[in-house]
Amino acid sequence: MPAIRFACRTLIAAPPSKPSRLIKKNRSRVKSTKSTWRDAAKEKLRLAFAEREIFYRSHGHVHFVRITSRAQKIAAASALTALAGWGALTLDMAYNQASVSVDRQLLAAQQRNIANEARTVNAYKRSVGEITQDLDRRQDMLDELVRSQFGAPALDKAVVGPEEPSHADGKGKDEAARKISRALPAMDKLHALEKRQLNFTRRFASLIDQRAAKAEAAIRSFGLNPQQIARRTSAQGGPYIPWSEDLGAADDAFSDLAASLARLNALERGLAAIPSGRPTDSPVLTSSYGYRRDPFTRRAAFHAGLDFPGASGQPILAAARGRVSFVGGQHGYGQTVEVDHGNGIMTRYAHLSGYTVRVGQQVPRGAKLGRMGSTGRSTGTHLHFEVRVNGAPINPRRFLEVNQDVLQVQQIAKQRVSRVDG
Repeated sequence: MPAIRFACRTLIAAPPSKPSRLIKKNRSRVKSTKSTWRDAAKEKLRLAFAEREIFYRSHGHVHFVRITSRAQKIAAASALTALAGWGALTLDMAYNQASVSVDRQLLAAQQRNIANEARTVNAYKRSVGEITQDLDRRQDMLDELVRSQFGAPALDKAVVGPEEPSHADGKGKDEAARKISRALPAMDKLHALEKRQLNFTRRFASLIDQRAAKAEAAIRSFGLNPQQIARRTSAQGGPYIPWSEDLGAADDAFSDLAASLARLNALERGLAAIPSGRPTDSPVLTSSYGYRRDPFTRRAAFHAGLDFPGASGQPILAAARGRVSFVGGQHGYGQTVEVDHGNGIMTRYAHLSGYTVRVGQQVPRGAKLGRMGSTGRSTGTHLHFEVRVNGAPINPRRFLEVNQDVLQVQQIAKQRVSRVDG
């Protein structure tokens, strides 16, 4: 127990350790440093705003003005407050100027957009008259085309039919078109008229293609190739003069119509040139096309045509319209007339006693060419009738014995060709 008490007294009375003394010493130094800085700042502030006396001389007397430390501090505080207010005012003005500049830029952009839209609308306004004239010219061209080709001056509603839906080029263009239509109500009518013209052009081309198909079938019924007939009548030429107007979507439609009409012209001209009329009024034949016994040699021979018996002087008629290419005597044929019908087709009328046409004369179907006789290598009065295609003889029966529906198609073609040629 005495030992324990001794130890406790030793611990209680023991001096503090070395680290504790250092911490207290550092703290005291920090407090001393802060106090020194504070005192130095107070001293500088006191010296800066120390009381001052300003002496000045006026009229021989010396005067002085005393400026107290409090007055100097008030003046400095006032100056700092004024400076702070001026800075705040300057910042506010700069902010307002920036805002005004942004608003001006937005307003300028809106004005440019409005100006662009106004220019667009004005351009469309100026072009309304031009578009109207363009549509009128197209309509006149279509009317003239129908009238000259088919004898119909007015547009048939059955041909025009319902309007086809338009194909939009894009959402932006549709929106622009709606804006312009709201600004210019007349544009809606012009666009509607343009759609009707395009629709009519497409349907008209389709009907022409159907009619061309009938002409092709009629030419085949004569034993001829429609493609060869069309190639021979489709010769075209002339300098290239581009159409001055921008037809846009109508360009393809009018090009297709022109191509269809050119094909129909070639086929129907060829069909109209095919000889289908009887060359003379004779109900029977004395000799057919092909191989036969020669009436003079009694040996097998080729007969290139048909022989029609009749009375001397009986009229000989053109089997189709064409141009007289030969008049005169030929070996074996006697007095002969040849008619060129175009497309490589030629008809020959032989053993005539006389003729009433001259070379180069244009003759219609059924025109009188001459009189029946028995000249040349002949055993009696008759007509030797030949049909040649590209110089080669073919059987004339296929031209004279064609079905009535084919003759009707040919007659329609002849009427149109005659109308076009005036």
